[in-house]
Amino acid sequence: MEHFSLNSAKSFLGKNVNLHLKDGSVIINVQLTGLRKGEFGKCNFVDYVPYGNQNVMSLPLKSVDRARLLNMLMFQPNG
Repeated sequence: MEHFSLNSAKSFLGKNVNLHLKDGSVIINVQLTGLRKGEFGKCNFVDYVPYGNQNVMSLPLKSVDRARLLNMLMFQPNG
């Protein structure tokens, strides 16, 4: 599997994903909203918004192992 990098993160911008972190935890159902450089260009950050929330949160890119694309049709009510 490919290492999660800046280029692979760009392909997920604007999409809902599960973020799998290197420590084994998972941040579920977030929308990636942007990528930015940290102070002095030392570290890149991934900005995301949890589903149903308006607050933008950020996470260092180096702590993300991979991202899995979600199928939003699973979350729509049957009707």
